[in-house]
Amino acid sequence: MRVFLVEDDPIIIEGLKIALTQEGFEVEAFMDMAGALAKIAEGMDFDVCLLDVMLPDGDGYTICKAIRERSRIPILFLTACDDEVHTVLALEQGADDYIAKPFRIRELTARIKAVLRRSGADPDGNPAGGAASGAVLPASERDLAVNAEGTACGTASGAAGTDIVTIGRNKLNPLSGRVMRDGEEIMLTSAEYRLLLTFVRNRGRLLTRRQLLNDMWDESGDFVNDNTLTVYVRRLRKKLEEDGDAPVIDTVRGIGYRMD
Repeated sequence: MRVFLVEDDPIIIEGLKIALTQEGFEVEAFMDMAGALAKIAEGMDFDVCLLDVMLPDGDGYTICKAIRERSRIPILFLTACDDEVHTVLALEQGADDYIAKPFRIRELTARIKAVLRRSGADPDGNPAGGAASGAVLPASERDLAVNAEGTACGTASGAAGTDIVTIGRNKLNPLSGRVMRDGEEIMLTSAEYRLLLTFVRNRGRLLTRRQLLNDMWDESGDFVNDNTLTVYVRRLRKKLEEDGDAPVIDTVRGIGYRMD
């Protein structure tokens, strides 16, 4: 598994390289925004990104935005600012998770493996293949199918799951994990994609915030908290709706959300 690391402190870089290499990761590091953006422009063959917020020539938010325009690869922010404003800003830019400095290496590797599992990748060394790369999806997502009326539902094993799901002006292909609008792919993070699948599987049903939070729970025990869920829903709406569009996700005040 390859790690794209952007960090301006050489001591932290060296420490992360040693620790992550011992965990089976291969790390390529950049110390400034210019170098990171140049690498992104030429193409990225990585499985996960670690981004520092403050850089000598810019910030990690700009790098995150550039990555999100091209890929759904998992992104974690390494930040010295653990306040709510910086946390929400990181999530708004498309990050999957964040960890405050100073951090324990064991906690960081656990979070890396958690976001990789959520993206459909095998953190023990097999190539990424889920929502992050647009390749083969995990079985639970691959088995999503659509009935004759176009309503999404969970299916029994063996269902093809190749029908296109229409969501407003957007088209979801459950087999490829791609969401398209007017011929252009909408880049969703792994968390956004999982949230979208939850809404599609339960179309027409009112989902409480607790139900959504439980569905976003990671098998390792990492979970999405209430504030983070609000950000994910807002981000998903922003990507699926444009001015003049009918709402894709309705808010039922004080209870939760519904996708009709």
